[in-house]
Amino acid sequence: MSITENTAPAAPRTAETSVPIVSPLAERWSPRSFDPAATVSARQLDALLEAARWAPSANNSQPARFIVATRGSHHFDAIVGALVGFNAAWAGDASALIVAIAETSSIEGDIRPTAEYDLGQAVAHLSVQAQAEGLHTHQMAGVEWETLVAAFDLPENMKPLTVTAVGVVDRPERLADALAERETAPRSRRPLNELVLARS
Repeated sequence: MSITENTAPAAPRTAETSVPIVSPLAERWSPRSFDPAATVSARQLDALLEAARWAPSANNSQPARFIVATRGSHHFDAIVGALVGFNAAWAGDASALIVAIAETSSIEGDIRPTAEYDLGQAVAHLSVQAQAEGLHTHQMAGVEWETLVAAFDLPENMKPLTVTAVGVVDRPERLADALAERETAPRSRRPLNELVLARS
């Protein structure tokens, strides 16, 4: 199934911003209802990872690492098996799951204090590129991390922090009632004056 054949969600999800922002940011949101028949191409996944590769990082240390798994693969099943709570109920319908990992120290043992911050920037870039590709993402922290570390035999300096579902959004009615309600609830954010502590 191609992206253009997909039906839109029941309610518009574009953010109502206080000033205009670029479309991929305004239109980005985190669905839980993904089309279980849709696929993501290798080229699209490469574009998401390339966007992450070019995110800023302190001293160009580039500590972001990823495990990429498409639906139906052994790696995908291993990641789904580590999800907890509501995440386990819907994430299996995504086209791909991406584990985001911070390399917290170099091979020589030098600590990278900004590794987690840098990884966050890389995943943010990935999510914006996904939106530009006509895809949606949903980042999750409800994961049994020890299960994931064991499944992929990650060394101590590789710290997984999020799992991102990637795919084509589907109708909210496919979800259980509690999740469908979240899917269509109005979007909200704190006002700018609560975020900015000082400005001159």
